[in-house]
Amino acid sequence: MNRKITLFSNQLLPKLKSLTTAITFKNKRVLKKTSLALGGFIGLITLGVVSLFLLVLFGFFGPIPSKEELQKVENANASKIYDENGRLLGKYYLQNRSNIPFEAIPKHVKNALVATEDARFYGHSGIDFRSLARVAIKTILLRQKSAGGGSTITQQLAKNLFQRKEAGAFGLVISKFKEMILARRFESIYNKDQILTLYLNTVPFGENTFGIEEASRLYFNKKASKISIDEGAILVGMLKANYSFNPRLFPDNSKQRRNTVFSQMEKYGYLDEAQKDALSLLSIKLDYTPPLHSDGLATYFRENIRKEVEEICKNIKDENGEPYNIYTDGLKIYTSIDYKMQKYAEEAINSHISSLQKTFQRDWNSNFPWTKKSDLIQFLVEKSERYASLKSKKYSDEKIEKIFNTPKKIAVFSWQGDREVEMSPKDSIVYYLNFLQSGILAMEPQSGQIKAWVGGINHKYFKYDHVDYHTKRQVGSIFKPIVYAAALEDGFSPCEYYSNKQETYEEYEDWSPRNANNEYEGSYALHGALAHSVNTVSVKLILDTGIPKITTLAQKMGIQSKLDTVPALALGAADISLLEMVTAYCTFANGGKRVAPSYLLKIENSDGEVIYEPNVIKHQEKVLTYETTQLITQMMMGVVNYGTANSLRTQYGLKNDIAGKTGTTQNHADGWFIGITPKLVTGVWTGGEFPSVHFRSLSTGQGAKSALPAFGLFYQKLNQDQEFKSISQAKFPKPSEEIIAQLDCPGFKPKEVFLEKIMTFFFKNDDPKKKKDKPKRKLFKPATWGKKRN
Repeated sequence: MNRKITLFSNQLLPKLKSLTTAITFKNKRVLKKTSLALGGFIGLITLGVVSLFLLVLFGFFGPIPSKEELQKVENANASKIYDENGRLLGKYYLQNRSNIPFEAIPKHVKNALVATEDARFYGHSGIDFRSLARVAIKTILLRQKSAGGGSTITQQLAKNLFQRKEAGAFGLVISKFKEMILARRFESIYNKDQILTLYLNTVPFGENTFGIEEASRLYFNKKASKISIDEGAILVGMLKANYSFNPRLFPDNSKQRRNTVFSQMEKYGYLDEAQKDALSLLSIKLDYTPPLHSDGLATYFRENIRKEVEEICKNIKDENGEPYNIYTDGLKIYTSIDYKMQKYAEEAINSHISSLQKTFQRDWNSNFPWTKKSDLIQFLVEKSERYASLKSKKYSDEKIEKIFNTPKKIAVFSWQGDREVEMSPKDSIVYYLNFLQSGILAMEPQSGQIKAWVGGINHKYFKYDHVDYHTKRQVGSIFKPIVYAAALEDGFSPCEYYSNKQETYEEYEDWSPRNANNEYEGSYALHGALAHSVNTVSVKLILDTGIPKITTLAQKMGIQSKLDTVPALALGAADISLLEMVTAYCTFANGGKRVAPSYLLKIENSDGEVIYEPNVIKHQEKVLTYETTQLITQMMMGVVNYGTANSLRTQYGLKNDIAGKTGTTQNHADGWFIGITPKLVTGVWTGGEFPSVHFRSLSTGQGAKSALPAFGLFYQKLNQDQEFKSISQAKFPKPSEEIIAQLDCPGFKPKEVFLEKIMTFFFKNDDPKKKKDKPKRKLFKPATWGKKRN
């Protein structure tokens, strides 16, 4: 048996050996072919990558900035607008960004950035090939999503400065090549400190905020140089994903990512373990301060001056011969606005109007008649930006109407804060129409400089500025002081008496002006008639003085709007802006000299060089005698002391020297008050967006109730602030004995009532044939008659 097995083995083994040799030889041939194929494949890929890289390098996929261009690289800088004391009011920007030098960036921020984003930053020349290899192996071959990115800080800088334009996977490869090329060029031009500075000035931190300086202000309300190691780590942590790790929106995510930054800092020797553990226990603490662009202080004013500065910049060239750009060139715009005064004015408007809105809705029981005016609503629809946009896209009227009537979720304004509702665009127009609007303007009468400008209740939702020259509303009785000033200039005495009897003016379509209180007995001295805003006397006075004299004086005092020469002008039947009326009132406080309103002090470029300074008009035209201004001031002090503005004393407790005038227009659509103190003239207007939106009754719609309270609240704040002591405690010049004598008479004589009744009883003419026919005159056509004074 053993012999047979041995014989079988001797025969089999040679055959197996021969077979193994044949198989091995065949495998070597297959392996060689496979190796050759794989080598050829890798070679082709390498050739393709190199070819693609060369195509990118030579600009086949778009030009790449040269070294010369990179040497001039600049970031878009927000322009800043300041008050008269250098306090920031707001900014103009496409991207909210401010550049700071390397020295202003805390060392711990630089360390955190390098440890987290590019540990070998100081050892490579723009491209970290070890990181690229790691990404290639872990991400591409091993499919690990947590392998991280391979871009260096320098490559990220290139991406920040030159945004990717290519799309898709192939486009991503092109962009990566461009960034690698740019990174090498950056490294050959700038040192590491300069690259870090450029990077930290350009990197996005979410919420349209760019750069470490603005991010520090946004989240912590401090300069970058002042942020703590904890705060710096929060910001560096955001660089991985500035939305997901936003500390305001996702504090838990932010804390977790911040602690990862601390771990990286420990790993690379910037922190020890004890420091890392202690810092990791800290909670996220923010002092969130939104950027001042469309929100913040003086929004209406900033929008107004923005247009002016844009026009100015068109004619001023930078060092490259290009016009300055308000959104990118980091201009510094200095204005006459006083930060605190502006703040107090806005607080006064918000406090008063939010309360008045409740009264307004209660009076109408929220059943507003104007919402039923289909023509008005359609007018507002067609005036809207949405309608214009749909029309530009050639949408049919039917489709537009459907869009405007389709409800959707939107955020709307309310005095309790923004709220989300489901509402159609048309319904939102009706909703906003029911809100009261208001404006306040404070001006220094000696210079014309504007100190506070509030154009409305919320610029985000209501863009219409109710202060600006272009916004004109009927002014009502605040025009009366101009009428009385013209009469005094023409020789009338403050103690000249006029009957309060209601008259019918046949020459003006049988017009019969009424008094607000519907009382027509007795007679008023001129100073009493102005204090109590008596319409019957004011109309008689304008006719006796001569209407053209009043319009001429008004224009000299700064009113540019059209004024019809009609007797109704005495009652303020003219559309004039708040800015014009406050300017005119400044003449009374400036001894009869007209001032020109101003608010722009100077513009500097980003280097602090003055590129624009307006010409200051030093000469002020004398349009009223000093005596007249003293008389008018004393007469308007009567308005405050015992007339229609007396609530400033009784309700608001103001003890300042104040002269002023209230005003109310037809249907209580407009309420006005302008107050004069020796160093500040402040005007307030309140009403609806359109005159058809009005108060239901005089009790709430009169200027003393709708406008004056904002002035009262504003001055309460000024009086409590020692910084404004020179304004709040200022006194009018003491009137001379002659001025006092001219005002030494009763403002009202009720005894005239009895005499008038007797005269009417004995001398009235009841025979219509004996009435002298007079030619009819149109109420709103120019009048040419008026009694001249010698």
